[in-house]
Amino acid sequence: MSFLSPISTSLSPNTENDDIRLSFKLLFQPWKFKKGVAVRQLEEEFKKYLKVKYSFSFNSGRSGLMAILDALDIKKCDDEILLQAFTCNAAVNPILERGAKPIFVDIDDTLNLDPEDLKKKITSRSKAVIIQHTFGWPAEGIEEILEIVKRNNLYLIEDCAHSLGARYKGKPCGTFGDIAFFSFGRDKIISSVFGGIVVTNNEKLAERIKKFQEKIDYNSNLWIFQQLLHPVLMNYLILPAYKLNEYLGKVFLVAFHKLLILSKSVYKKEKRGKIPKYFPKKFPNSLAILALNQFRKLEKFNKHRRKIADFYEKELKNTDFILPFNKHIKDRIPVFMRYSILTNFNTNEILIEARKRKIFLNDGWRKKPIVPPDTDLEKIEYVLGSCPKVEKVAEKILNLPTHINISEKRAKRIVNFLKNYGN
Repeated sequence: MSFLSPISTSLSPNTENDDIRLSFKLLFQPWKFKKGVAVRQLEEEFKKYLKVKYSFSFNSGRSGLMAILDALDIKKCDDEILLQAFTCNAAVNPILERGAKPIFVDIDDTLNLDPEDLKKKITSRSKAVIIQHTFGWPAEGIEEILEIVKRNNLYLIEDCAHSLGARYKGKPCGTFGDIAFFSFGRDKIISSVFGGIVVTNNEKLAERIKKFQEKIDYNSNLWIFQQLLHPVLMNYLILPAYKLNEYLGKVFLVAFHKLLILSKSVYKKEKRGKIPKYFPKKFPNSLAILALNQFRKLEKFNKHRRKIADFYEKELKNTDFILPFNKHIKDRIPVFMRYSILTNFNTNEILIEARKRKIFLNDGWRKKPIVPPDTDLEKIEYVLGSCPKVEKVAEKILNLPTHINISEKRAKRIVNFLKNYGN
């Protein structure tokens, strides 16, 4: 048991050998760290893929959202932005940073924003709605939400951090609203450790986003070095250490964070409703090189995710676990950044037992309506009880990994554990 390979949902999961070699090579090419042709190449490839007029890269999805709120001229105190509660603090903090007010909306059965609750929470101060496409599942109420925002003269922002490649009625997620942003975080559909892109067909918004992008600077070379080092250390040292002993793997990971050798995916300030100094910044050339390499494997990645999701559905459909995404919904092509299940068992106990078998399912999307779970809800302005379905789901959800390093054999290990636990 002690020499089983670890199965992880979020420890740099997307990287293949070519990605790791590329990161290692770039560590020794500091002249490529900040400026180069890769950023423009990535922006152009995104435009072609999504068939949009404009795209602008940033060092993260939250930096992209900060640019969007600036372009929409969101003002302090008076303006409200509506978004679903089952989300990350990285989607809330840019709203707070503007001095605007986040209004949290409950979710539907696909873990996306509920149009009925949205209607109830729109006021005269509402300016924009953010829809999320949670875990790569296109929001079920897109058309209804479009009607609602149009009727109330609101902007529609698409949060596509989970959904690169997902489609609804043949159109890709990210092309329904006024503007959208994508993330290339370490556990997203494609990964460059940090990174993101904003897309739009609106010329006026594009001009404002471009001005925002031009006036911000790059992160330091040290910050860029941290990100390039992440896939190398994770795959060559930390994950092998987890294979030997979970405690040893954690010691390495915590030590590298404390010594600032590696950065965390969410900074401590963000859990208290603040934006750290690392955002907003330009997308550095070296990370754009990593993102390009992954983007060119997008269809391969998403085909694999759907295959693993189909396997989970087939194996778990007659068990006590509840499958929110187990039915085919016409005209939707999801990408399954995670395959989510709900359970009436104690999720803490499941995670503890799974870890004993080197199955690390704790990706942070549980227990709290805003993640990570140690986020200060008061600072993030979430009121407990305001989104009851979100709070219920957060207690019951488990996310199963679907990334390129989850073979069917590894997925079978997860399924066998869950079935045995259920019995």
